[in-house]
Parts: sequence; C-alpha cells; structure tokens
Amino acid sequence: MTKISIDLLDDIRGQFSQIDTCPVQGSRIFFENAGGALTLNKAVQTSASFAAIPDNQGRDNPGSHELMRVIDKAKQDLRVFMNAPTGQFFVGESGTELIFRLIMNACLGTAKDGVVLGSTVEHPATRSACARWAPISGKTHVLIAHDDDAGLVSAQAYAKQVTKDTRVATILHTSPVTGMGMDVKAIAKVIRAVNPDCFIVVDGIQHAAHGQININAYGIDGYVISPYKMFSRHGYGLAWISDRMAALPHDSLDGGPTENWELGTRDTGAYATMSDVVEYIEWLGSKISISDDRRTRFEAAGKAIHDHEQDLTNAMIHGTGNLPGLAEMTNVRIIGGVNNPAREGLVSLYVDGMEARDVVARLNEAGIRTHLRKADHYSGNILNPLGIDSCVRVSMCHYNSIAEVAQFLGVMKSITKE
Repeated sequence: MTKISIDLLDDIRGQFSQIDTCPVQGSRIFFENAGGALTLNKAVQTSASFAAIPDNQGRDNPGSHELMRVIDKAKQDLRVFMNAPTGQFFVGESGTELIFRLIMNACLGTAKDGVVLGSTVEHPATRSACARWAPISGKTHVLIAHDDDAGLVSAQAYAKQVTKDTRVATILHTSPVTGMGMDVKAIAKVIRAVNPDCFIVVDGIQHAAHGQININAYGIDGYVISPYKMFSRHGYGLAWISDRMAALPHDSLDGGPTENWELGTRDTGAYATMSDVVEYIEWLGSKISISDDRRTRFEAAGKAIHDHEQDLTNAMIHGTGNLPGLAEMTNVRIIGGVNNPAREGLVSLYVDGMEARDVVARLNEAGIRTHLRKADHYSGNILNPLGIDSCVRVSMCHYNSIAEVAQFLGVMKSITKE
C-alpha cells in the first residue's frame, strides 16, 4: 500500500481530537488547518500528565532524571524524523519568536556590511525580523519579487539576486496564503554557489504538517516550525540550528553552557508531545511501508500525506462525483492557478461580486470551518499585487476526506449560484 486507504483514514481520524465536532459549534468540517492543525489525542493526554509534575530539570532526583530522559528522547526522535544528524534542536516561545532570534543572531554575528536576502512571498515573521536586524547590523535588506501568478519564488529568482556579500538569507518553505511550496534545496544550492558562508534560515511553519522534512539534504543553518500546526499544541516553537549557527554569539547566562540556546526552563511536556507527533508519523509510515527502518517509515508517511492531500485539492478544484469543482464555477478565482504542482493541501479563492468574509460566514453557517485572509500585514504581500483585499483560505490535512470536500463543494455551488 502506498496511499492512505479508506480504512486507514478511519484509523487516522480516530487519533485526533475534535476531528468532526467543535465543543462550541457542534458538528463541523475542519478546513482551517493552516491556522492550527487538529491535535493528537495522545498529545492532549501527554500535556495534561506533564502539567502535574512539580519537579524541575537538572536536579539530582528520580523525577528530574526522568524529565531529562524525556527531553533527550524527543531530540533524538527529531533527529531521525527531520534527518538532522548534526546541529541541535531547542524550543522557544513560538515559531515567530525563534525565527526572530535566529535571524537576529545571524545578522549580528556576521560582518557589518552586505545583504540580508529574502523574498516577497514570505510570512511577516521572516520579513519583519530581517527588516529590523539588517539595518542594525549594517546590512541592506533585499526582497526578491515572487511570481504572483504561481504564488511562489523560484531558485532561479534567488540566483539572479544573490551576491558574494549576501550574509544572511531566508527561505519560506510553504506559503500559508497561496499554499505553494518552495524548492528549499535548490534555493539553498544557488545561494551556497555564490557565498558558501551565508547563513540560511528556513521558515518551515506551514510546510511541517504537509510532507517530508529533510534537513541534511537542504544545506541550511536554521529550520523553524510551530508544533501547534503539526498535531501538537500551542505554547511553544521548535527550532533546529546547524553547529556553525550554534557557535554564533547569542543570549545566554554568564558562566552557563556556551552552546545552550534555550532561555530559562522549558516545558518538558512540549518535548514529550513532539515525541508523540514523531511516533504518530512513524505509525502511519508503518501502515504504508513494510520496512522496520524509522527513516524509511517517515519518508513513506510523508509521501502518503502529500499524495492524499493532493487528491483532496484536486477534488476541490476539479470536482468529485457529480459535483463541479471550483475551477468549473465561473465566478470563482483560485490564487496560484488551477493546475499548480507546488500546492500543498491549501486552496485560496475569492468569488467575483461577493465579499470573502461573507463566503467564510456562509460556509461556517453550513458547518464548514475556513478562514478569511485580508490584505493586512499577514497577507497583503500576496493579495495587494493581485488587486484583491481578501480571500477565503481552505486548508486541509491528511486526516480530511473526499466526503468532506464534497460537502464543501455542495455549499460552494449553492453560494456561487446565488
């Protein structure tokens, strides 16, 4: 078996909290995964159990020793899952906070000249951090224009802009507005070809739930995710940094371990829930692959997730059963185009002659949870060049079903006919 079958999908859905019911709204379909994915039942249980523990880390008692074991296990799990044999993992306040910290230290730890290079497709986390720390560190912040029609930025676009004095570069792995994934490996390669010493930081927050992560193959220095968007919970972010980034000057306690990037005591339960996520992905891979090798199982799960979500988006765009897809609805416009192979489980759209907020409200009344993206500091970089002030974001994950897509299309057919 190479894809997620109907029976396996039932098993998958049984492992997530509130899969089809909101405690406030009641029965609903959850197509707001880019805003925060559903949480594993196991992660909910783990969070509760660790919240009750009074012991602290780094003490000489059995309770503390167990906390340290849990943290070490999570870091080892993440090494295999993300294929990161070197470097270090650590948690922080949020994904955004960690992106700011990595970019700050990369800017301040390099020569006081040159360029900080990014692109206009990026989330404001990277764009804002670079805009702040580039001038403070004596650098110029350069943004590469993304392809408005495709909703992404290519390696070729980076190749035209990168120079020998590019000190820091940022890459968005997947856009939370267009849903398109960037070729991180190819982009990093063209940067390294011009300046091998450039520090490269990747925002993997939107991508993490939608396919594979292969840090060892990318040739980068930092990768950040927000675990609440990857089946864990709110309250922390997770970062990986290379050994050479770890060696940069950074905030730490005087006299403390120089390699430590964590500030203060972190929640052991945060690490423990990441082990829950990794174990879930390995379980899914075991249903797809007969291999006993963990990395092989992770790769199998990643491909199955990607393929299932591609089936979902194809059904949404081109139709399923006797229901027309969005592409067949004459007054619906799809951001990033109809046939875009870079799409990862997300379709953003708008309806001619109708406010996007009204479409979101009508879907919500029908029990379908989507999200309004406005041309503000979060999404204006994508929507303003298209000449629109808002759009409807429909974001899926591998636990969603074709039947749910069909319900969505039925409601959209009714909305657009009106």
